[in-house]
Amino acid sequence: MSLTLTDITLTYPDGDTRLTALDQISLHVPKGTITAVIGPSGSGKSSLLAVAATLITPDTGTVTIDGTPTTGMTRAQLADLRRNHIGIVFQQPNLLPALTAVEQLQVMSHITGHNPTKSRPRALALLDAVGLAAQAHRHPHQLSGGQRQRVNIARALMNTPTVLLVDEPTSALDHDRGAAVIDLITHLTHHQSTATVLVTHDPTHLTTATQTTTLQDGRITTPMTTTSGRGQDTGL
Repeated sequence: MSLTLTDITLTYPDGDTRLTALDQISLHVPKGTITAVIGPSGSGKSSLLAVAATLITPDTGTVTIDGTPTTGMTRAQLADLRRNHIGIVFQQPNLLPALTAVEQLQVMSHITGHNPTKSRPRALALLDAVGLAAQAHRHPHQLSGGQRQRVNIARALMNTPTVLLVDEPTSALDHDRGAAVIDLITHLTHHQSTATVLVTHDPTHLTTATQTTTLQDGRITTPMTTTSGRGQDTGL
């Protein structure tokens, strides 16, 4: 249960030429660990997540999830892979205004063809895990920014993904709330045994990452470094 990117190159049209967004990127993210990816705006971090999420097909290279290469999969197969194996935490929660916190999670079960009513106990348990049991029946406008982001994280875990991709989760939060969100992601990574990629611009949030790498102009500019000894601790 891991995520591996091997020699990923991604280019975009740029007039008569092509702009290189990712240049021979390789990453290996074991289960129960966090790989933090840092770098300035425009360095390729969002492109890296899009490729890892199978939302964009790279020009060259291979994305392997749980030992299965995604190369050659049809759109339907990739969509099924995302629904059942990949959780994505966006920068902004993008919650549905008409739904309560628990209903935001139940919708994920509906998308995968399961009965939302039967999934309610899991949705409530996840909200409890992120400290929002008392807010389960509140709508987004009744929640703080930090609470909405925690719903966002719980929603990404609803279908028990093996890969969790987190894009700048603290960009709209103050330092204390941002630190709490990072701690939560760390806890859930170990507890759910996910292979987590955390994209962040804030190096102060890296203390709980298992390993860290830096992107610059689409290239890895620093070797992968171990930043935590927690490893694959899944006993939480």
